[in-house]
Amino acid sequence: MASAPRTFLVATVVTGAVLSALGTTAAADPSSPPALNQHAGPSRPLAGLRVLLSNDDSMRAAKASHSDGLGLYELRKALCGAGADVVVMAPWQVQSGKGTAVTNGGTLTLAQRTRMPAEYENDCAGTPSGSPVYGICLSDGPCAADSPSATPADTVKFALRTGLAAKAGWTGGPDLVVTGINSGPDVSAQVNDSGTVSAAVAAIDQGVPAVALSSSGDASQTSFPVANYRAHARFAAALLAGMRGRGLFTDRFVVKVDYPDVSAGQRAKAPVWTRVGHGQVVWHAYRPAPRSGAESYDITFGVCPDRPGDPCTETVPNADSTALLTRGHIAVAPVTADRAYGVRTDDDGKLDRLKHYVTHDAPRS
Repeated sequence: MASAPRTFLVATVVTGAVLSALGTTAAADPSSPPALNQHAGPSRPLAGLRVLLSNDDSMRAAKASHSDGLGLYELRKALCGAGADVVVMAPWQVQSGKGTAVTNGGTLTLAQRTRMPAEYENDCAGTPSGSPVYGICLSDGPCAADSPSATPADTVKFALRTGLAAKAGWTGGPDLVVTGINSGPDVSAQVNDSGTVSAAVAAIDQGVPAVALSSSGDASQTSFPVANYRAHARFAAALLAGMRGRGLFTDRFVVKVDYPDVSAGQRAKAPVWTRVGHGQVVWHAYRPAPRSGAESYDITFGVCPDRPGDPCTETVPNADSTALLTRGHIAVAPVTADRAYGVRTDDDGKLDRLKHYVTHDAPRS
């Protein structure tokens, strides 16, 4: 991708009317398990850990479906509760399915959120950075409600190269990048489209360890219950604590963690080590849109019929989608940034050690 060098102007703007509107969201589900409290208990296993948190769902958290970033706030709460210092730099608008897309010119503008969604106001009080939440838009002025958004990969690249030093004073960068929690699973062929996974890949490309987290929706996969985000956030904080204690953070691959639907009261089955599958659980379909003329097609989603012989049916043994969607397990898979056939040699044994940890010692839900 060749292009002339561009200068990126970065302005920090607080747009009061827009950000005040972002402060409204549905209250957390009172029937779901209690979230970690940063002041509860003596153990803070992530104390001193600097975390950049991003996603592809935006930082708005305003939709009743919880598909526009509520998972980010549940995760922020759990990580701060475990002692981490968390800074959010996320897309201004929903950027689901953007994959590794980046923006090659123009201006990135930061808008700091001054009022958190209901029930998330004091989750990170007292952290060294103050744990600001920024949305990043493409604008040479203040971010407006309809401003186009930076992509997920944009947010991570900008944060690591410029943003965290400028706004949090992290001249040495973060210790870890965490992306999510995504609204919906990122498994099998969808991993190629995932902004959540691609933002994490952008981090390891810059030499920073990264973990990508996604949660299933309810049975319809159109609504994303707080219970799923909350259970996943609690599990993720414990998983990261175990990885940290065992020296398993790595920039050689992304650790992708998908969490099953637990919104009806069921428990997630134990985490399992998986491979990214090749099947197409969901795919893009294109249907004629006669109202717009013969040259127009509506973009819709299809669902794989999951029957033997169908080209979209999963055939990879130990696939992430099978473990998650068919068997109800927490599915953990490594994702590399290699662009050539094959993967890097596990010359430091970290992949095998992580697999052993996930299989034998990782927390259970």
